[in-house]
Amino acid sequence: MSSIFASMDISTSALKAQKMRMEVIANNIANINTTHDEYGKNNPYRRKTITFSEILGKSGGINSPGGVSVLEIADDMSAFNTKYEPGHPDADDNGYIKIPNVDAPTEMVDMITASRNYEANIAAIEIAKNMINNSFEILA
Repeated sequence: MSSIFASMDISTSALKAQKMRMEVIANNIANINTTHDEYGKNNPYRRKTITFSEILGKSGGINSPGGVSVLEIADDMSAFNTKYEPGHPDADDNGYIKIPNVDAPTEMVDMITASRNYEANIAAIEIAKNMINNSFEILA
């Protein structure tokens, strides 16, 4: 029965990772028009990306079931977008301003993918829970 609990632990780690992914995406969307940093300088918001890492079964002599964890949240170093707004205070000599390198459709697709992954792991936990309940009914 420990493998059933292990599968729940694996799915739980994936839930945590996907929750973090959704938070990063939501932060990207919230800052899609942010053209200044926290110090008021003309440094647009830089899109964040998240990288996952697998947790292997027996790491460091500890018998863990495995799973997934967040390896890092990093800045997307792709070029900033530009927008023609000659009256904007941050416009350069040609009338262009730098805007964040966040693409709303890409973020929405990523959010849907993260949401579906989250739902799939909830379903996996529910299946494991039902298996545990069914095994108790058989034993009783």
